[in-house]
Amino acid sequence: MPKESLTGRVLARALVVVLVFTTTACVSVPVSERAALESLVAPPDPSIVAGPQPKPLAPCAWWYAIGAKPSALQLRFAAEHYSLVVLNAWETAALKRLKQLNPKVKVLVYKDFSSTRNYPGTVDNGVDAKYLPTGLGYVAAEKAHLDWFAVDAKDQRIEWQGYEKHWQMAVWKPEYQRAWTTAVVDEVVREGWDGVLADNDFSSLRFYSSAVLKGTADATATDRLLRDGFDEFLGIAGDALHKAGKMLVPNVSESHLRPGRWTAHSRYDGAMEENFGLRDDGGSGELLTFRGNEWKELRAQAALGESWLLLVTHTASPREERVGYATAALLAGPHTCWNGATPDYRNPAWSPYQEAGLGEAVETANRLPNGLWTRGFTNGWVVVNPTAKPIQVTPPPGLVDIAGAAVPGPLELPGADAKVLLKPKTSPTTKPPVTPTTTTTTATKPAEPAPVT
Repeated sequence: MPKESLTGRVLARALVVVLVFTTTACVSVPVSERAALESLVAPPDPSIVAGPQPKPLAPCAWWYAIGAKPSALQLRFAAEHYSLVVLNAWETAALKRLKQLNPKVKVLVYKDFSSTRNYPGTVDNGVDAKYLPTGLGYVAAEKAHLDWFAVDAKDQRIEWQGYEKHWQMAVWKPEYQRAWTTAVVDEVVREGWDGVLADNDFSSLRFYSSAVLKGTADATATDRLLRDGFDEFLGIAGDALHKAGKMLVPNVSESHLRPGRWTAHSRYDGAMEENFGLRDDGGSGELLTFRGNEWKELRAQAALGESWLLLVTHTASPREERVGYATAALLAGPHTCWNGATPDYRNPAWSPYQEAGLGEAVETANRLPNGLWTRGFTNGWVVVNPTAKPIQVTPPPGLVDIAGAAVPGPLELPGADAKVLLKPKTSPTTKPPVTPTTTTTTATKPAEPAPVT
């Protein structure tokens, strides 16, 4: 985002946060778990947000490029098709190339809030690498700040299960928060990144470890300590990055479980939801995105149109692809970006829906009495069934599906499914260099590769 727009964006975000959090007066004050849980006031309906309404365009595309080194062809395609790209810290040449090809594309650097790492490439010959996927180096922390490593009741460091040589850090300690922030802001400014994608702003340690942090009574208390730490950490990092004219977009987890968490943690420049459109109960239940307060908060953020919703759907089948894109279209706005990613994020993902040409939304998303959500666009219409049961729906006449086939109505839309229907047109001619891989998701997060040095 341009520096000159920061003041207006902060004021607009303040309006949302005041409405959502009855116990929080301004955006600069971290929102505690207690405040979030006590706040039951829904965000404002997008149709009543004050001020000029931004154009609600069909979802833009973005690339979470933290896997293999981007090729020259991929970078050219990204510059032409993606609104935002996330790169590893050592991909400074790719950053410069993207900016050369398209100065408008936003390019964020990947940095992990929660860990430090010592696998090859992050530490070699006892020395931290110059460019890291984390804020702080393992060797530097070990030499000077052993207390920054989180430990369990037996004073053992906590290594993440499934992620060798990833070590949990004491994210609740102010000294760690300030050191991480100083190092990351300095690097972002020096290298010319637009900002930071901060990974692992999580609400529970259980996805990485069953350990109980030293000084806490049980797993619940461990998770509370971590969440409270992130509430403070986010404010320190976000304020510093904004002061430097840079963006902060955290990868926020489990937002459907805690009212207010998405709004609080997306208050700077937006947030990432890496399990968007995920189906509950092993693939037989309703869509988790619509659970709790998260959907209301996503809608309110999208309606303001001033921050990024970076949405990832793991496209293990055509159904997930339809659901992910259509649900993102319900949130259409200037910075609502969707990615139908392969589970390990190693390839740039591209979907035919991203070039379907829905156009501009002509109405807000509507919830029908039977539970379906629909939205009309200048060039099409989407419908999402977030429930676990099939529901009858009658589409607008004259539309076709993504393959160009006519759609009869009425039709039965299965549970946790969607339709993206379009006005008839000629087939798109764009040929992406890489297409999504159909793979079954088996983990909550992709494993990061060792940095290329």
